[in-house]
Amino acid sequence: MPAMDNATYLDRYAQSVMGVFGRPKAVLTRGDGCYVWDADGNRYLDLLAGIAVNVLGHGHPAVVGALCRQAASLIHVSNFFATPPQIELAERLLAVAGAPEGSAVFFANSGTEAIEAAIKLSRRTGRTGLVAAEAAFHGRTTGALALTHKQAYREPFAPLIPSVAHVPLNDEAALRAAVGSDTGALFLEPLQGEAGVIAADPAYLRLARELTTAAGALLIIDEIQTGVGRTGTWFAFQQAGIVPDAITLAKGLGAGVPIGALVTFGPHVSGLLTAGQHGTTFGGNPLASAAGLAVLATIEADGLLAHATSVGNHLVDSVAALDHPLITGVRGAGLLRAITLSADVASVVADRALAAGFIINAPTPDVLRLAPPLVITTVQVDSFVTALPTLLDGLEPTS
Repeated sequence: MPAMDNATYLDRYAQSVMGVFGRPKAVLTRGDGCYVWDADGNRYLDLLAGIAVNVLGHGHPAVVGALCRQAASLIHVSNFFATPPQIELAERLLAVAGAPEGSAVFFANSGTEAIEAAIKLSRRTGRTGLVAAEAAFHGRTTGALALTHKQAYREPFAPLIPSVAHVPLNDEAALRAAVGSDTGALFLEPLQGEAGVIAADPAYLRLARELTTAAGALLIIDEIQTGVGRTGTWFAFQQAGIVPDAITLAKGLGAGVPIGALVTFGPHVSGLLTAGQHGTTFGGNPLASAAGLAVLATIEADGLLAHATSVGNHLVDSVAALDHPLITGVRGAGLLRAITLSADVASVVADRALAAGFIINAPTPDVLRLAPPLVITTVQVDSFVTALPTLLDGLEPTS
């Protein structure tokens, strides 16, 4: 078959793929490290990593090798059986999470599936009330969508699960008022990625732990975007010094191979879901589990937690040194960062960046989000920062 260009592929896409994502920006055909190429041969520095997924970049030999070895021996079995990679990955996750004895892992295929499992976990408390934060994003399946706050996502599919209260993030009085005897679980993101990388204050997370414990409710931390080293520690909740009742994982755990997980902390939580009460066909399959093991081993062996912190701090300092009137700051942690702007021009800048060979995105009108591979170098970051003033040229700050 002759090579196709972007335009030809996108015409075929429009005729065959459901249009829930709109028209793609390009058709990517290969990747290497922190770079990807499209069907026209253009190269891009991938500063989004598939939205915090490709933590080891593209084509990392540890992941490729693990997948090849596992595919040659066993790709899938039903959950009537266990496999060594599944067991080993569960053990490794519990270790890096610092989970106490009696903790457990349920493997799923995605973040939203992990959230669905967590909702079912909360129902086993005997309570139906759920609390989440305003601007939260927890997924788009019907249960997860009830926790997601954005009305444009919710309204076409109403009515959703009832008894869900949304409170302003970091508003301690609102949180105290919302968590009570009817609350089954409080769901919080340590950093709200889709809202523009907005952090929950450590003191707020500690209060959340205090209130849920007092009320007999579960504290469930959504680490789907922040986990697996993204913020400079294995999980962002660890920076607040708390122990949640459960966390949800996905994205970076498989470095691009679909996998999700619900990790429960302690026997009192792990025992809430019993045999036959939840399940999945593909969750914990040996191929995805082998990828997860390779990811965790590489992050540890290559010191990528410290690297994410140092390169993230370098990005903050480099952007600040630009002293550009449109840039108001950089927030976030590790390599999950938002460059905040003084005008609603983020989507224009993201389009200009793509044309200049950089993949970023605009989760909100005044925010540029960067979530690059954890293996990115300061030299690669600097290439973007050097280009940033040109990407902002001619755009006016809000007076």
